[in-house]
This record gives sequence, structure tokens and C-alpha cells, in this order.
Amino acid sequence: MPLDQTDKNILKAIQTNSSLTAAELGERLIMSASQAGRRRQRLESEGYITHYGAHLDAIKLGLSVQGFVQVQMAAHAEDISKSFARLVELRPEIINAWVLTGQADYLLHIYCTDLSAMNQFIQSVLLAHDAVARVESQIVMDALKTNAPLPV
Repeated sequence: MPLDQTDKNILKAIQTNSSLTAAELGERLIMSASQAGRRRQRLESEGYITHYGAHLDAIKLGLSVQGFVQVQMAAHAEDISKSFARLVELRPEIINAWVLTGQADYLLHIYCTDLSAMNQFIQSVLLAHDAVARVESQIVMDALKTNAPLPV
């Protein structure tokens, strides 16, 4: 079922504040709470809304260094790719990972407590993997825009 403007407005609103109640959502969109709740449930069941969560403050949690690491593999056999994917899933430092085209095979978004911890992670975890040929890291100096809503 295609999205109408009300569906899009619901998605925009809950991307900004996912804890809105049906009553609050209805008030914002000038509709009844029950109607807003039913529409939200339909968007959830149809997979437009995949999960709810909270954004945490990395600095307050002691994660003062954020970086992006490009990983180039030496080999691309299926078992090696699965092994690297398992490593990515298991390491809490890696908060996002993408498979890329171009020179790098993967782009990892990581958080560490400090530069020493990031260096240790790159040397002892990433470069220690049998199939990793090369890594290139970039340290985030400042964040201009984070966790922006999708353009609905």
C-alpha cells in the first residue's frame, strides 16, 4: 500500500521523537489518537518502522574517539567474507558497517575510549584478521550532522 501524506507525516514525527504516544501523535497531526495509533501500527507491520531506540551520548559514556575505517581484503572467498562479517557483528566498537564498491571493501564506523584503544583495535583486531590486506582510518574531529531523519 503506497504512503499518503498522513503516513509520511507520522514517519517524520516519530523519527524526531519515537516515544510519542498515539494521543500526542494525533494531536500533532490533527487526528484522533486511535486513528494515529492504528496508522502507526500499520506502518510498523508493513516494515516502514523497523525498530525504536534511544540516542546515547558517546562522550558521557567515555567513548571520546570516533572514526571511520576503510578495510581492503586480500581475498574474497565466501568463508573469509563470512568470517569477517562475524568479526564485525561481535565487536562492540563497530557501530555501523557497510560493504562498498571501489578500492575499499568495507567501511566501518567505530567508537573507542581514546586513540590508543583505536590503534589497539586496528592493529590487534582488524589487521590480525587473515584476509585483511589494508586499513585506512580517519578520526572524526567534529560532528556537523548526526542521526538525521530520513527524507520522507
